[in-house]
Amino acid sequence: MIATKNCMRKDDGMDKELMKKKAGEAAAEWIKEGMLVGLGTGSTVFHFINRLIERVSEGLQIQAVSSSIRSREQAKRGGIPLADVDAITFIDITVDGADEIDSQKRMIKGGGGALLREKILANSSREMVVIVDESKVVEKLGKHPLPVEILPFGREATIDKIKKLGFHGKIRSHDRDGPYLTDNGNLIYDIQFDSLRDDPERDHEKLIRIPGVLETGFFFNLAGRVLIGKSDGTVAQLE
Repeated sequence: MIATKNCMRKDDGMDKELMKKKAGEAAAEWIKEGMLVGLGTGSTVFHFINRLIERVSEGLQIQAVSSSIRSREQAKRGGIPLADVDAITFIDITVDGADEIDSQKRMIKGGGGALLREKILANSSREMVVIVDESKVVEKLGKHPLPVEILPFGREATIDKIKKLGFHGKIRSHDRDGPYLTDNGNLIYDIQFDSLRDDPERDHEKLIRIPGVLETGFFFNLAGRVLIGKSDGTVAQLE
């Protein structure tokens, strides 16, 4: 990791929200005139969108598509022009966060519930820029639960097959309001691993073969530049 931006004295320290803000704002400076920008989802992306709103108000000409209703509404309220995601075939750059990322830029994503849409945008992009605070950088994936988006239809049969592979977890809920539903109207099954993952690619391949599993929160071979907000006030890049 190479520090690229010193924002404050190293002995001051920063809380996690400020680390996210620094990473998000740094990524917004990489957006260039005329780009079609993919907007990810989550607390770090929130700061990216806020800074992008400021740049648009200053005259930056761009369009954006979003991986979630939440990010879309934030961008719309701030005056970012929005393109029809169903009419585009490529995106110049997508900026998104991660729940975990390792040195190979493999990620677990989906804590915000938008993993399927996030993967579609990332896979349609010339580059995916990932923005995280330093706590999200790990040696091995697997401490954070792995979100798996599944169809509501036949959900117990799907979950049973997930369990027979040796994975265990639970349907994400809205507390008293029942199951959490994605913007696609699907369920999230959060797998809690018993150990850190030595071969996450193999885990993904086993899960994605189950009928009813739409996508997993494992992201491989998608991240380009990775910006890390650090507690000493710098923003670093993962090499």
